[in-house]
Amino acid sequence: MKLVTKEKLLNLLTCILALLIPLVLIAYGIQTKRFSDLSKEIAELEKKQERLIEQNKKLVSDISLLSSTDRIERIATEELGMHKAETEDIVRVEMNGVNK
Repeated sequence: MKLVTKEKLLNLLTCILALLIPLVLIAYGIQTKRFSDLSKEIAELEKKQERLIEQNKKLVSDISLLSSTDRIERIATEELGMHKAETEDIVRVEMNGVNK
């Protein structure tokens, strides 16, 4: 009697193991695909980050170029007809006794 039970238990264990192997392989395949997809996404995001960093560097360079004092002074004098204020052009206004 015990021999039959052990044999049935061994057969059941063998069947369960035979079913688990394909399930483990399927799970491994799914995880491998997910890993591959995530690796591609990471690579794309890293490329995008590099492009954005380069674009940011260019914009910072453009800002420094556009805000240079020489450029601003040239535009003010040539395009807007402005000139530097002379000492006699400066008017100083003092306000005393004004409540704030």
